[in-house]
Amino acid sequence: MEHLAYRYSVDRRARGERLLAIVGVVASGNLEVLVERVLPDTDCEVVVNTAVRGFADVWKAVIGDFVAQARTGGLRMSINDGGARPDTVSLRLAQAVASIAEDA
Repeated sequence: MEHLAYRYSVDRRARGERLLAIVGVVASGNLEVLVERVLPDTDCEVVVNTAVRGFADVWKAVIGDFVAQARTGGLRMSINDGGARPDTVSLRLAQAVASIAEDA
C-alpha cells in the first residue's frame, strides 16, 4: 500500500456549509473520496491510499491541477484508490467538492 499526502495553500474557500461527504466506491478501476471541512479556509490537504505503486508523480499532477481550478479551501480529501485512471480521479474529486457544497 502506498500512502501519499499533499498540502496546498489556496485562496478560495470551498462552497457550502456541509461538514463531510463521500463519493465513489473502492473497486477495480475506481476510487472513493471522503471530503471533510476541517482545515483553515486557506488550506487544502489530499491524502491518497493506493495499492498501485509508482504513480506518485501522476497523482501529484492530477491533484495539483484540480486544486488549482476548484474551490477547495478548508477541505481534507481522503482518497482510497482501487486503480482509477486520472480522468476518474478528477471526476470523483469534482463530485466530492460539489457534494460538500450541497445543503446538509
